[in-house]
Amino acid sequence: MSVAALLLAIALAGCSSTKSDPAVANPSLPTDVNKLYAQAKDEIASGTWDSAVKTLERLEGRAAGTVLAQQAQLDLAYVYWRSGERAQALATIERFIKLNPSSPALDYALYLRGVINFNDDVGVIGSLAGQDLTERDPRAMRDSYQAFKQLVDQFPASAYSDDARVRMDYITNALAEYELHVARYYYRRGAYVAAVNRAQQAVTDFQGAPATEEALYIMVLGYERLGLEALRDAANRVLMTNFPNTTFPAKGLTRESKAWWHIWN
Repeated sequence: MSVAALLLAIALAGCSSTKSDPAVANPSLPTDVNKLYAQAKDEIASGTWDSAVKTLERLEGRAAGTVLAQQAQLDLAYVYWRSGERAQALATIERFIKLNPSSPALDYALYLRGVINFNDDVGVIGSLAGQDLTERDPRAMRDSYQAFKQLVDQFPASAYSDDARVRMDYITNALAEYELHVARYYYRRGAYVAAVNRAQQAVTDFQGAPATEEALYIMVLGYERLGLEALRDAANRVLMTNFPNTTFPAKGLTRESKAWWHIWN
């Protein structure tokens, strides 16, 4: 599956946090509040994010204490994210989660928190062809994973959980690839202890990820360079046991001829 296919899911799921229209479900709300809600939905649908932010902020204040105010808060987080205001989007969604721990839309809130971080990291990484990835901190992707994990653990049957599980698999593989990239970087610069440590971290923290095979090979190479023959042989046994058909001893380290984040292509 490609990153583009993953990102399509949020476009389809956007602003679908409640199963019914709060305004319709609460006909006693003032007419002007209902009009604001309808206006906000129109602005979101047309992608006029700045106008939608202002309308939703007004709506949240006027509908305070109602389900509609909660919906406005969620929609506001979504709109901030779509307009590129990631910090505000995260602050808004965190506020919603803190104030509404029993909301029926909590699963969507957790999903949106994960997607905001996921999309930020994938989007930025995808635009950084040629940048040394050892200079990047994959914190956003880790935060995304934690949000998706909380969603899956608390709401395994949620409509958003299947997509969250797919994204978690992607993140696991991507983080393992990141550690592998750093391990290669250190090895090629003669920092063998650091290379072994990062490769070992990839093997330990992301068991089963595609990067495991090369990470074990880097451990073999690193221990060889350090003169630690017993550790070299132990790492080699693990490599050959788990990957009996490995070609790394013959071909050497990967040259990263394609972008490292294209791990599913």
